[in-house]
Amino acid sequence: MTKKALITGITGQDGSYLAELLLEKGYEVYGLIRRTSAQNFTRIKHLLDRIQVISGDLMDQHSITTAIYETQPDEVYNLGAQSFVPTSWSQPVLTGEITALGVTRMLEAIRAAKRDARFYQASSSEMFGNVQEWPQKEETPFYPRSPYGVAKVYGHWITVNCRESYGLFACSGILFNHESPRRGLEFVTRKVTNSVARISLGKQKELRLGNMDVSRDWGYAGDYVRAMWLMLQQDQPDDYVVGTGTTHSVRDFTELAFRHAGIDDPEKYIVIDEKMFRPAEVNKLLADSSKARKVLGWQPEVGFEELIAMMVNADIELESSTGVERQEETGIGESP
Repeated sequence: MTKKALITGITGQDGSYLAELLLEKGYEVYGLIRRTSAQNFTRIKHLLDRIQVISGDLMDQHSITTAIYETQPDEVYNLGAQSFVPTSWSQPVLTGEITALGVTRMLEAIRAAKRDARFYQASSSEMFGNVQEWPQKEETPFYPRSPYGVAKVYGHWITVNCRESYGLFACSGILFNHESPRRGLEFVTRKVTNSVARISLGKQKELRLGNMDVSRDWGYAGDYVRAMWLMLQQDQPDDYVVGTGTTHSVRDFTELAFRHAGIDDPEKYIVIDEKMFRPAEVNKLLADSSKARKVLGWQPEVGFEELIAMMVNADIELESSTGVERQEETGIGESP
């Protein structure tokens, strides 16, 4: 019998890669889409004839419950969120409504309409924030440093609570930063690779960045969606940290991107802009994903330099054929 999966956030980076993976495995895939005046299907346009798009909003309980009732999914992947950390400072209430309470609404919809569905919650390394342990694993205490991180902590613990209180098969993946050519331009990694591409082509003169000394455990989004799927194939639900086990600074990422594009003196193009610093910074994150590697049999396949090369090459190809509207507000983002 064909399995069915419902993905919130299917138009995002992670949602598009996850949809591809599930289709390859023979799933019937549904994507929950919030109706807006201008729909952006760029990341999933090659999948639109193979998936079913349904209307719903993480701020509207009735629409979510209806979506679960009508699709009767075997698996639900909650990747939808307000996932850009800088925006969470300017819109903290909206971030809480979507990124925190949206998880509760999803879980309540499952309880009401498809209690045996397996649920995946996209938790985040931003929950660790002001890190209390090095490296960070499943038992490391949370200390979020942004409204986004706080909202993700709520979403994580409500998932645990529903698993323990109601017996739902509910898992949280505490994913560290994961990138790809499909990453939005508002995230620092994609801003870097796209700007480097434009500079190499003579279309841009400078790259404006904030704190270049912060470090992250960066991996490839295509690898990380495999971990999501593996979590829902286990006999028992549980939570897992997912990361590469290596950390690099924004400076490292930027210098490698320039080098890959054949530019040897990146300092000529970099401008530090204090307006891009966070009010409260998360300085360094590093994943201990030994549990995921042992229990799930998961491991990353794309390395740090290979990831940067992939993104720079994609942006050079993109910028060689067309222009891309720039996004000025940029910071280290994470999640779908």
